[in-house]
Amino acid sequence: MNQQNYEDYWSITNAFTDYNGSGFLTTLKICVEFIDEFKNEKYTEEKYSRLQNKIKDTLEINLISIRKAINQLVKMGFINSFLISYCLDSLEYLKAKTNRKRQSLLSKIVYSNSSFNRSINEDSNLHQLNFLINTLVENGKLSTEEIIALMLVDISSMKNGFLSGDELKKYVITANQINFIKRKYNQIGYLINLLKKLDGIIFVKNELYFTEDAKQIFGENLEITTRHRNPYMHLLYKNQLREESFSVFNEERCMVERVAYPILIASHIKPFAKTINDDEAYDPDNGILLSQNLDGLFDNGRISFRDDGSIILSNKLSNELKSSLSKFKLGKEFIRDKRNKYMIYHRNNCLKMN
Repeated sequence: MNQQNYEDYWSITNAFTDYNGSGFLTTLKICVEFIDEFKNEKYTEEKYSRLQNKIKDTLEINLISIRKAINQLVKMGFINSFLISYCLDSLEYLKAKTNRKRQSLLSKIVYSNSSFNRSINEDSNLHQLNFLINTLVENGKLSTEEIIALMLVDISSMKNGFLSGDELKKYVITANQINFIKRKYNQIGYLINLLKKLDGIIFVKNELYFTEDAKQIFGENLEITTRHRNPYMHLLYKNQLREESFSVFNEERCMVERVAYPILIASHIKPFAKTINDDEAYDPDNGILLSQNLDGLFDNGRISFRDDGSIILSNKLSNELKSSLSKFKLGKEFIRDKRNKYMIYHRNNCLKMN
């Protein structure tokens, strides 16, 4: 196995994990329109700053998140480095009437145009996702551990365009030796999230297959009827909620009380036992970071939240507790369409009013 600097890895950026959500689509629309409007103007930091301000005026999110969102679009292949142009399928993606149509376009865009080495001011022709798919072709399936190990591969030095099974094993050993999982859990979570949204591939029992192969092995119904909590996937889920809180408060705080408690709980909105698959179970939009007290009340259906974040208090609570809790609300920074869909489930199925 070739020697390399193991701090070089597939650096994936995700400001948005829901590629059908309003945040992602609005950012893409602004970027596409900006590129069209200023296509004859050379790239400068001042030009980049103007784009950031346009997004900020519309979405009202901080500049760190805005820069991350733009770089996400660059790395995924929707727009190109230096704001030179955008993938033509990006226009179709914005026009798509259904999430299913966007899923097909997403697969096409990231497979043909993504590069995790790219950034807004650095171009690259290395296509890590293609390398991963080729490795899946070679090996038939990839475990989550093997996918993580692939993130260490400098694909520019790989003449075959894929890893054999023996090469994969060596990278898995290296990933464990350098504690890669714990140090880069965000980027790992972003890659897994992206893979779960692509056409033609599917995770079954924490292993990645081509969908048609999986059907032959497991049958047409690929839903796993008995699911157990996956410690590693739950860690990624919790860490993504921690990062979301940190991006707003510059430290980890309860998303409702806005207090930096020593212990915070990644609280499922739609209960884990009721989720239909791992996509729901470990979707960060199906969670909020809460203090232990609020987590207990939320899990037991004593409180919930409306679409605007205002708190709903069960009549099972004492008047004293109602008075104390009534001042709290879920911060607007944490409210988005997909999270609200889970919250509707919580209000309808978990909240105990009487």
